[in-house]
Amino acid sequence: MRILLAHSYYQIRGGEDESYEAETRLLRQMGHEVEVYEEKNDRLSSLHPIDLAAKTIWSQEAYRTVREKLQAKKFDLMHVQNFFPPISPSVYYAAKAEGVPVVQSLRNYRLFCPNALFFRDGGVCEDCMGQPMPWPGVVHGCYRESQIASAGVAVMLTVHRLLKTWTKKVDTYIALTQFAKDKFVQGGLPADKIAVKPNFVDPDPGVGTGTGGYALYVGRLSVEKGLDTLLAAWEKLSVSIPLKIVGDGPLAEEVMAAAVRSPQIEWLGRRPTLEVYDLMGAATLLIFPSKWYETFGRVAVEAFAKGTPVIGANIGAIAELIEPGCTGFLFCPGESDDLAAKIEWALAHPLQLAEMRRAARLEFETKYAAPQNYRQLMEIYRRSKNK
Repeated sequence: MRILLAHSYYQIRGGEDESYEAETRLLRQMGHEVEVYEEKNDRLSSLHPIDLAAKTIWSQEAYRTVREKLQAKKFDLMHVQNFFPPISPSVYYAAKAEGVPVVQSLRNYRLFCPNALFFRDGGVCEDCMGQPMPWPGVVHGCYRESQIASAGVAVMLTVHRLLKTWTKKVDTYIALTQFAKDKFVQGGLPADKIAVKPNFVDPDPGVGTGTGGYALYVGRLSVEKGLDTLLAAWEKLSVSIPLKIVGDGPLAEEVMAAAVRSPQIEWLGRRPTLEVYDLMGAATLLIFPSKWYETFGRVAVEAFAKGTPVIGANIGAIAELIEPGCTGFLFCPGESDDLAAKIEWALAHPLQLAEMRRAARLEFETKYAAPQNYRQLMEIYRRSKNK
């Protein structure tokens, strides 16, 4: 099968980019011819907000580039991983003009929320859900903390909703969890066009020992990730367990201050992937305290691959990934007391925790390894070609 992959890289490379790269490698390993069309979002910083808005709505450059690629070779389909902002929905039209099916991965909530998170002012926000135009996102400057930039996103969403781009120009959407699919259907996408296929981890990082005697957080240091809940929980624990924090972001100063106050907290900053895997494998627990509707939770699945149980917030997709009492625990989002209580219970029951390590690894092998994911992806591709 010959596939054109289109992807806009984020300014700060994250889990969505890693998932796209893993999928690209897997397709090539399985013998498919894969050509990529990539853009990096950091080059947009030099554009005037009006020019950025126009490019977000329709990129003639992307349209022309994709159409030329599709004319040069016969492709079976185009898989768009992330079109926002420099690629734009114009690439759908280029593919349709050449009779090539389109698959779109939904890795965030951009189609219905200007900041793509359904999160504002420290909590979940669905003010733009169901609006003909997402004007609340403009009023609050939800994209890049700018009303002008947010207006550009809002116009893009409105224009393509009126053109019925989302329903007519994409053959199949891929949601990462059932929770995410339900949100997209609530927003107006046809349920029969959305397949559910999780992310996966490849290559298999192998099982860890869990003998490090610490808890671990891995991710962006930001409000929506629940860092305040995490740090508050460590002040309330009645048992002693070190917390290692891996990542960087706008709350880095708060994390540094917490590390100064408490010898139990250590901030490691960013670390290479293999080192992060080693840290996960040795950790007693991985903490996933997000406050927003995660579309997936790649870090949790990476922890499962290492055999490490996860304590996560009972919100969004993460609640779908964790089986309480089996692969980890769920706590009330934003409730540091509840998080502390779950950690204390886990540490007080080492035999159950050891069984959870085996269950977490089995969960990875059953649901989130490459072979199963490849079969799911091929079924989605076949269905898209036959529409």
